[in-house]
Amino acid sequence: MRRAQSRATAANQRGYSGDEVAGYLRDPYHRLRLDHTLDLLAENLPPGSLTADLGAGGGEVAALIAGRGLRPIACDVVHDACRAAGCPAVRLDVGEVLPFRSGSLDGVLAGEIIEHVYDPALLLRECHRVLRPGGVLVLTTPNLAPLQDRLRFLRGHAPRQVDPFHEYLHLHIRPFTYPLLATGLRQAGFTPSAPRSNQVVWRTRRREFRSTWAARRWPTLGGSLVVAARKP
Repeated sequence: MRRAQSRATAANQRGYSGDEVAGYLRDPYHRLRLDHTLDLLAENLPPGSLTADLGAGGGEVAALIAGRGLRPIACDVVHDACRAAGCPAVRLDVGEVLPFRSGSLDGVLAGEIIEHVYDPALLLRECHRVLRPGGVLVLTTPNLAPLQDRLRFLRGHAPRQVDPFHEYLHLHIRPFTYPLLATGLRQAGFTPSAPRSNQVVWRTRRREFRSTWAARRWPTLGGSLVVAARKP
């Protein structure tokens, strides 16, 4: 298992060596996902809460967390990551035991991380361990079963998130639906919230249609899953 996780980590380092987060922030689809994430952190944590941003990249999201009145710790496996954070930084591998004391954090953000991890149960257990009682994990991940992929599957086509030949989706080795994610969170000791989502997307050969209204109304049909989970 350790060897498989090391290979997964190395593949993700190669695949995400560019300025991925900055590109996400320019895309309304990902910006909506991030806005939901920041809202859930601010709604569930008091000002000044110590919050680890796992997979922080260049630190752009950590800086936005600080803008919501929280105290971020930018965490990434890359040596020179977190350069834009302006906050404490820790080098770590989210596929391993996290280098924090038990009960030392108020919040954890795992944004677009769990789908890349060989052992997601370990990640969730570690997030639970490092949080204080009443602490909150906010987790986002691509939805395995958005509206269009549900219909694609009925026609015998694989969901988009399990395409092993896609340029970057081949790095998504653990896809989730909301019920599966909620089950994993409960098994780790969390109480998960209802999901939020950014947009329901419908792609044709010529056009792409996106609806934020539909994602608010039916979040389990949206492209991303955004969930807050509290440690009792």
